Amino acid sequence: MDPIAGMRKQYSKETLVESGVSPNPIDQFALWWKDALDHGVDEPNAMTLATCGINGSPHARIVLLKGYDNNGFVFYTNYQSHKGLQITQNPQVALLFFWRELERQVRIEGTAHKVSDADSDEYFNSRPYESRIGAWVSAQSEVIASRDVLELKVKEIEQKFEGKTIERPKFWGGFCVQPEKIEFWQGRPGRLHDRILYTKNDDLSWRISRLAP
Repeated sequence: MDPIAGMRKQYSKETLVESGVSPNPIDQFALWWKDALDHGVDEPNAMTLATCGINGSPHARIVLLKGYDNNGFVFYTNYQSHKGLQITQNPQVALLFFWRELERQVRIEGTAHKVSDADSDEYFNSRPYESRIGAWVSAQSEVIASRDVLELKVKEIEQKFEGKTIERPKFWGGFCVQPEKIEFWQGRPGRLHDRILYTKNDDLSWRISRLAP
């Protein structure tokens, strides 16, 4: 047998039943988020972001969650990057958290929109110095000749802001993904996993369903 085909893990840590979940998926996410923190999950805020531009070609990458509430899930990026441009073309996106230590996944589908300039400024100003410089330096997703291009740009930007406040570049900021569907997945033995899906109704309430594994 192919070694890859033979790789498998038995999931048996927890269960997930309709009677045990919150009526609101954000509250349910908060419970699982606390579990992830309490159990020392490695980078619990790392999430896959999937986007699809007007040409129909999907792209996926890891980004970091920087906040969540009933409005949605927030991350920050260069608006001129591949993901930024694709979101501008098609704001329908998907997020995926995989918390291996808890044998859990959370899948989110919804619409992304830019957060306010004030929110982007507040987060940008909280970033470490190197990260603020990096936002100016990187023409994210564009082809560059070598690493030296970045190193030279760092020196230029450091000189530009020497003794000054590093302002947020207008091409950099946050997106908030407003969820329309949120699925909570709990690994179970025999691949009979628990899957609880929340779907937003027209009146903004949530419908809870169980999905076959």
